[in-house]
Amino acid sequence: MWIISFALRRPISIIAAVISIVCVAFLAVGSMKRDIFPDLKIPAIYVIQGYGGMSPEQMEGYITSTYELYFLYVPGIEHIESRTIQNVSVIKVFFQPDTDMASAMATIVAMANRATSLMPHGTYNPFVLRFDAGSLPVGQLVLSSATKTVKDLEDLAYTRIRPLLATVPGAEAPPPFGGNIRSIVLSVDADKLKQYNISGAEIIEALASGNKVLPAGNVRTGDYLRIAPVNSDLPDIHQLDYLPIRTGHGPQIFVKDIGRVEDSSDILAGYALFQGRRTVYIPAVKRGDASTVSVVDALTSALPRMQAVLPADVKISYEFDQSKYVREAITDVFHEGVLGTILPGLMILLFLRDLRSTAIVVTTIPLSLMSSIVGLWLCGQTINIQTLSGLALSIGILVDEATVCIENMHSHLANGVEKTRAVYEACVETMVPRLLAMLSVVAVFIPSFFMVGITRELFIPLSLAVGFAMIASTTLASTLVPIMAIWLLKDEHSGVPDGEGDEAAEAHATAVGRGPKKEHKPDFIDKMKDGLAGLLHLLMPMRFVVIGTYLTVSISLVLLLYNNIGKELFPDSGSSQFRMRISAPTGMRVEALEQRVLKTLELIKAEAGEANVEKSLGYAGQQPPMFPISSAFLWTSGPHQAVIDVQLKEDAHINMSVFKDNMRKRLAKAIPDTKYSFEPGDIVSQIMNLGSPTPICVQISGHNLVTNKIFAAKVLKEMAKISSLRDLQWGQALDYPSCEIDIDRELAGQLGLTPEEVGMSLQPAFFSSRFVNLSLWRDPISGFSYQVQVQVPQDQIRSKDDIASFPAMNSTRKEQMAPHGIMEDPDIAKLYPGSQTRRPQHPLIGDVATVQYGVTNGEFDRYNMMRMVSLTANYSGGDLGRVGEEVKAAIKRAGVPPHGVFADVTGQVPLLKDTFAHLLGGLVLAVCVIALMLLGYFQAARIVLVVMSTTPAILLGVLTILTLTNTTLNIQSFMGAIMATGVGIANAILLVVFAEKTREEGKTASESAIHAAQMRMRPILMTSIAMVAGMVPMALSNGQSSSLGRAVIGGLCMSTTSVLTLLPLVFSIIQTGARTGTHSLHPEDHGH
Repeated sequence: MWIISFALRRPISIIAAVISIVCVAFLAVGSMKRDIFPDLKIPAIYVIQGYGGMSPEQMEGYITSTYELYFLYVPGIEHIESRTIQNVSVIKVFFQPDTDMASAMATIVAMANRATSLMPHGTYNPFVLRFDAGSLPVGQLVLSSATKTVKDLEDLAYTRIRPLLATVPGAEAPPPFGGNIRSIVLSVDADKLKQYNISGAEIIEALASGNKVLPAGNVRTGDYLRIAPVNSDLPDIHQLDYLPIRTGHGPQIFVKDIGRVEDSSDILAGYALFQGRRTVYIPAVKRGDASTVSVVDALTSALPRMQAVLPADVKISYEFDQSKYVREAITDVFHEGVLGTILPGLMILLFLRDLRSTAIVVTTIPLSLMSSIVGLWLCGQTINIQTLSGLALSIGILVDEATVCIENMHSHLANGVEKTRAVYEACVETMVPRLLAMLSVVAVFIPSFFMVGITRELFIPLSLAVGFAMIASTTLASTLVPIMAIWLLKDEHSGVPDGEGDEAAEAHATAVGRGPKKEHKPDFIDKMKDGLAGLLHLLMPMRFVVIGTYLTVSISLVLLLYNNIGKELFPDSGSSQFRMRISAPTGMRVEALEQRVLKTLELIKAEAGEANVEKSLGYAGQQPPMFPISSAFLWTSGPHQAVIDVQLKEDAHINMSVFKDNMRKRLAKAIPDTKYSFEPGDIVSQIMNLGSPTPICVQISGHNLVTNKIFAAKVLKEMAKISSLRDLQWGQALDYPSCEIDIDRELAGQLGLTPEEVGMSLQPAFFSSRFVNLSLWRDPISGFSYQVQVQVPQDQIRSKDDIASFPAMNSTRKEQMAPHGIMEDPDIAKLYPGSQTRRPQHPLIGDVATVQYGVTNGEFDRYNMMRMVSLTANYSGGDLGRVGEEVKAAIKRAGVPPHGVFADVTGQVPLLKDTFAHLLGGLVLAVCVIALMLLGYFQAARIVLVVMSTTPAILLGVLTILTLTNTTLNIQSFMGAIMATGVGIANAILLVVFAEKTREEGKTASESAIHAAQMRMRPILMTSIAMVAGMVPMALSNGQSSSLGRAVIGGLCMSTTSVLTLLPLVFSIIQTGARTGTHSLHPEDHGH
């Protein structure tokens, strides 16, 4: 072959090329990003809109639905999902896999801007961001202080830490959690408003006109152009105390008369708790295309600078570092790969019993891996668990190519061939079977390039890693290996045995460059060869019965085991970190929820042991409406819901499944009115869950929400019968307590009020004036501007009676309702002697509206513009595949959905089904590709059948070992099955090529098969045992790749057994009577 000849003629060129690859590989490793998974490229865009005070119905009707209608103009949409609660709407737009997301993002932004023109006054432009499963917090920056308030910490985090976080390469800077944005609050007294006959709307109007931001002009004085600012925007917040509510003649009422001005914060929506104490933290979120390790390293380096900009009594710490899981996963695979390199070397040494030969073979392993790394780098791949798994998976098979060459070289040398010629002939003889074996392994990964969605993004990095490594291994076996063999191997033909050998044969050998044949001492492999020959001679007469039984039993067992084995997307990460979602009774105030969170933390410490709880961080309540983007990183459906992250000490070795079940029992007994749900806490599990909070979710969608609820209740009842489900509950806050104000428009009109005036009067009582009036104040010290808002202290509005007695009058009118007497205010009399004020100011809200308690929907979820309710659940004691089927059966038992109602199982279940369908299809396609490749080379369909006959045995070995080790069939183990199939077929090719060559020399099919099994036994056993040894560290680990290693071991063990024992019988059956010679149709090949 030309490549072998070129290598032997220009050895220094080959060495230079190898050194170049090594150098480039080191450069590539230093520049490649490191993360747990490759970029999954989920084609989704989030649109997040906040509007403080708006009810879920208003948000859905005026904002969510408007956006959805406009987004339908965007091409390439697959579906639209939305979640709407009070103050916030989150819309997820999913696109087809082949969509140009840059163009889609631009179109979404354009449509969102158009949609806002049809929304209520005060609607800000939405946050639009590209969603990816990798866009997750890689840690939390926690601020703590013994002297500062939460308000102070919030402002420090927002104005000092967040700008520095945004400059960290690869990091995003979401708003802080735990407080609310700094605001200048006009806190007005409800009783004073009634006393002075002032409505909330009048104060808002006074603020709008009395604190107006106007551009400064210029005054030309002599040679100077002076800046001429006007203090229409008050430079000092306390000047607002003397802002007149009314202007004109007569006694004036100032802000200070009816309230006070405070440098405070917007209405608090939630609390952050670190180690059970209130705090403020900022999630350190990485971009989807950024490296977790690089972001965390850069963030850690930036911590001293962040600490320097904070006051001395405020400390910042980096908690819940998620990069350790990435580092551990990468390190585990790396260590497994190193061990996987050493163990195959020892196995080869055991077989060859030659240190120099072993060194040659082992040298090709790191060089092949480095070549693969260079190829991955050129393709833009990252260092992640998939690429590393591919490299680790390749280690065992990499020794195959060099081992076959070295073994054949020893055979030629043992026959007395001169070393240089022995090396050349050995490499040339094995070139074709080695090439076919390599192509067979590579071919099993070709279907991954035809997959779509997440499966494609997960498989392509692994496929590229294996493919590049295999191509490099084949190339090195044909270039570097023969060069090293000539330089390092001993001249075994030297030294003529005394009186041994045929003189004529020796003379002929000398004439062709060969020396006398060296005496060969039998080893244990030779004894195994004799035993194998005896076994095959025994089975050959019964070959039809044996093969028939083999095919029947193996295919039946494969089908049986596949249907009964547990199926998961990914193996359990084994993390000691978890997340818990706490759902108190719907509508509960966050102050009451906080007590439940603290109680939950106490129960966690009691169950795990206080010393075993390393840290905890939680958020109780809803995201502030000014920070709606926070809902993309942490979703809570209202003030009644909290999320806590807990890190247990790893050396405590707590069984998380048992711990969670015990916690469920404790919580149900201690806090029976609160629902709990465990969610993935570490970044590995969160990415593997692909944004789904729970693996099981049932969506009931339709245009009639009541009908959806009724049918969902039936499904919930049936799902409750599934014993393996945990944390089964509604996915939305359905029955939310309300206080409904029903305005009597006729009566209001008679009293000189419009519904707008009544509603505006209530704004300070309900929420604040933040979203209905924009008023700003500039802090001259920091240079930041803050919003000024009017609000009534929250503790003054406690019941429907307080609302009914709130003033609704329009004080600019001369007469509203007749006064019921006169009263004097001593404070006002001091300033304005003789002044008088009406006693009961009317109309109040109760005069023009009915106020009563009620129940409303706390959340509206939509799927493709249809309202939807959902049921969520975890599972324990089963696998995702079986549980998913039980859930589908429960939906069927619930009956036929009403017309226009659809029931769908979502979460991880459909993804599991879709992924396995792609994997099974890919495996079948891979087998077809290999079959066509073999058919093209051998020009005979019979040979293809012989080679493919080992496939059932390989699959049986994979499923058997997974069943025995109680390992589920998941993406990782499926990868192992595919790899084992390729390697098994490659071993079969080695034997079949040799057997067919022997048959063409005149032997019978049975004799050829037995002879080939004997001759190929050593290289097949060497490569198989070496690869099994390489997979042992991976299989024995508790990491993500353990199932992959086990699958490969099971497949290879059964493959090796079937190739050496059953394949010769199949060859004898199929090739007996088959013609020899060419299959060419060309006349010259037939002597015409």
